Amino acid sequence: MLKEILFGRFTVWVGSMFLSVLFLGLTLSSSAWFLAPSIMFVAFTGLGLRDFAKKTHPVRANYPLMGRIRYLLESVRPELRQYFWESDTDETPYSRNQRAMVYQRSKDNQAKRSFGTERNVYEEDYNWLNHSMLPIKINDSDFRVKVGDPEKSQYLMSLLNISGMSFGALSPPAVEALSLGAHLGGFAQNTGEGSLSKYHQRGGGDLIWQISTGYFGCRTQSGEFSEEMFAEKACLEQVKMIEIKLSQGAKPGHGGLLPAPKVTQEIAEARGIPINQTCESPPSHSAFSTPIELLKFAERLRQLSGGKPVGVKLCIGHPWEFIALVKAMVETTQYVDFVTVDGSEGGTGAAPTEFSDNIGSPLRDSVVFVDNALRGAGLRKRVKVGASGKIVSAYDILRVCALGADWCNMARPFMFSLGCIQAKDCGSGHCPTGITTMDPLRYRALDVPSRGVRVRNFHHHTLGAVAELLGAAGIEHPDHLNRRHIVRRLSGSQIKLADQIYPKASDGVLITGNGVLEDPRLRNYWSVVSIDSFSLPDDHTRLDPS
Repeated sequence: MLKEILFGRFTVWVGSMFLSVLFLGLTLSSSAWFLAPSIMFVAFTGLGLRDFAKKTHPVRANYPLMGRIRYLLESVRPELRQYFWESDTDETPYSRNQRAMVYQRSKDNQAKRSFGTERNVYEEDYNWLNHSMLPIKINDSDFRVKVGDPEKSQYLMSLLNISGMSFGALSPPAVEALSLGAHLGGFAQNTGEGSLSKYHQRGGGDLIWQISTGYFGCRTQSGEFSEEMFAEKACLEQVKMIEIKLSQGAKPGHGGLLPAPKVTQEIAEARGIPINQTCESPPSHSAFSTPIELLKFAERLRQLSGGKPVGVKLCIGHPWEFIALVKAMVETTQYVDFVTVDGSEGGTGAAPTEFSDNIGSPLRDSVVFVDNALRGAGLRKRVKVGASGKIVSAYDILRVCALGADWCNMARPFMFSLGCIQAKDCGSGHCPTGITTMDPLRYRALDVPSRGVRVRNFHHHTLGAVAELLGAAGIEHPDHLNRRHIVRRLSGSQIKLADQIYPKASDGVLITGNGVLEDPRLRNYWSVVSIDSFSLPDDHTRLDPS
């Protein structure tokens, strides 16, 4: 027992007791200089006594003082791992190499690599873009996509844009710097569901106003949609498109709750909600509940905004629900102008673990399905497709465009361009870089003009890399990409084109019955879904969902 006390789990506590007595004796007998260490070790001894008596923390009770060292090391483990032990290629969720690439491009440096790739090119799932024996040089990397009805209003969308991040989730200078970067680079910023704030407007960039289930910025006092408030903001010159948010990749099917202490004067003003009162974002919309009602709502938003493009954002879940929406567009000849596909690998400030890990379809599978559904219904030229969800490099952009997207949105990479260090502490309000906090003492360190330039630089150099990759493949524009340009390794000895891996659907095959229809979801559900409901008839609920 004595051995365990002196040289075992009580060693640190006993040592603190001994030093307390020693320094107290020295203080009383010789000099007041020993008073400070005396107080310190007496405090440590008292803390050890508290640990010993506190049975709600067994480790600290059995290892007084020493157990606290465990919690201290555990608290800094993520930082130690990220800076010292994490591999350059470990994606958790973004690798050091990926972050370094964004930092370099943001600082106006082209991202280069010496000594060859660090990837294992023979591992399963390694993929690449096939190049041409006749490469070309592309001088203009400002790739654009026309979105909207040509008879009403169209927006020339950049190939790369800023994905939805709300004011409140991001600090005021972060929102303004992103908007400034979008203005300098000629691309668009999505407002996120927190509405259009004065900081979005102050930066001057093109805006995509996201309308969520809470109708923030265009809601009545009871939380219903307000046409008058919507029209007032939607007709602003800076607002280029309207996006109806149905679900989010990081937490699809989940609402949100903004606690009362976080509802500051500025957030309340932007969202149109009472200050210092808890604000709830319901999981679903109150303005519509069926496919045809959704299309009527989209058409009403289009009219109220002066004909601006209106689309939807969603993470793919039940396939029949999106198929029902596509079928409703065919039968009513009312359309959404675009579909933003959000993959389940997307990020957010805070989401339940199970939602982040186990709910929703990943991006590339979703893009293929959405592209097939629109193509099979003969709507692919009318309805454009955006993609978001852990896209960071020029190759990521080209791969998802080859699978069926028209443009890409990024959120976290643009946060890196602002200076984010991937501390993964976004929901606490203690962001070390001042990007995801509403604490003025923290976000004061974020300089808007210089960070806006970095945002612009990242966009510019990424599209420059896109142009170089396209040129190597002998292609002039991302529109010309298809699934035959992407190759994927399935095993050590087997490779296939993406066109051979993913199911296909010929243009108009769902309407005419003529052509290729390999996607079983479209085969199973097209004939049974209704434009009057997102649900399946009772006798079809057990159909194979694959």
